Amino acid sequence: MTPLLVAARSGLARGGIELRQTFTTAQDLWTYFFPTAILLVVMFFTRDVSVPGTNFSLGARTLPSAIGMGVAFGGLVNVAQQLIVEREDGTLLRAKAVPNGMFGYLIGKIVLISGITVVSIVIQLVPGAFVVDGLALDSVTAWLTLAWVVLLGLVATMPIGAILGSLFDNPRNMGLIMLPIMGLVASSGIFYPITGYPAWLQGIAQVFPIYWLGLGMRSALLPDELSAVEIGESWRHLETLGVLGVWAVVGLVAAPVVLRRMARRESGSRVAARLEKAMRRVT
Repeated sequence: MTPLLVAARSGLARGGIELRQTFTTAQDLWTYFFPTAILLVVMFFTRDVSVPGTNFSLGARTLPSAIGMGVAFGGLVNVAQQLIVEREDGTLLRAKAVPNGMFGYLIGKIVLISGITVVSIVIQLVPGAFVVDGLALDSVTAWLTLAWVVLLGLVATMPIGAILGSLFDNPRNMGLIMLPIMGLVASSGIFYPITGYPAWLQGIAQVFPIYWLGLGMRSALLPDELSAVEIGESWRHLETLGVLGVWAVVGLVAAPVVLRRMARRESGSRVAARLEKAMRRVT
């Protein structure tokens, strides 16, 4: 067996262990179920509000949009957060010290984040289907569309999340990542049709993956007539595939370069200095 295959097997095992741990930790479970509870409350109170120009529930429209947002958050925020935290506590340095350790480490993170994302979709979609009506859940095409949007969305966002995580070595700097992402969420038509926003804001939103993930999820789970409230009155599958594909290519090309440079800078003295600063903050 080649060294890379050994590292890949190790990464798969590591990812599986971390996935089991996260779903048996009360604090982690709270972070998965609390946002879902908030989403269900929002959908409940907007279930009788109509999408402008239609008789369709705004609450039902919010569910697939929020699922798309969750995929983006998994790839961008969760990957960056994992990298920053494990860079500070020395996990990354230990992975670097093992032959092909960084490759195995990344495989493990892909398994972890992908697993969390899929489970998060399930715990949002299942109860959400009982809260609102009108979701297209009885179509094979809908499930196939959901599958390729999730897969491509993770490929498009996880490398970018790794790049963002490589830029910071202090978990306290997560706000510098969260603020622009929350701004993109607010402008990407997640909670209200983007056609109600100014044209310049629509243009900015369409550059980034969050809008396209929300659109892709809506195309999978909503009736075809709801495309009338989207830009161009279409689900724009080809454009979704193209934009997410471009982000995936850019991320897959740039992320290994950035990660290698970050890993080369890691040393025992740097980790010790960061841990000392962290301890001073605690005390």
